[in-house]
Amino acid sequence: MKKLKTIVVVVISLLVLIVVLQNTQSVETKLLFVTITMPRAFLLFLAFLFGFVVGSISTISFSRD
Repeated sequence: MKKLKTIVVVVISLLVLIVVLQNTQSVETKLLFVTITMPRAFLLFLAFLFGFVVGSISTISFSRD
């Protein structure tokens, strides 16, 4: 079962990497009152990383109950 989880994580990570590398144009992102210009790939990576961290934290906190 652990091997299956590892394979799934690797496949999803590769798919995310492919999507990120295909989106290299610069975009403007508004965060409250600030406008930030960054490559779309970096924005997608940040969104993926944020989702991963939130998912990991919620899994850890719910597994302790």
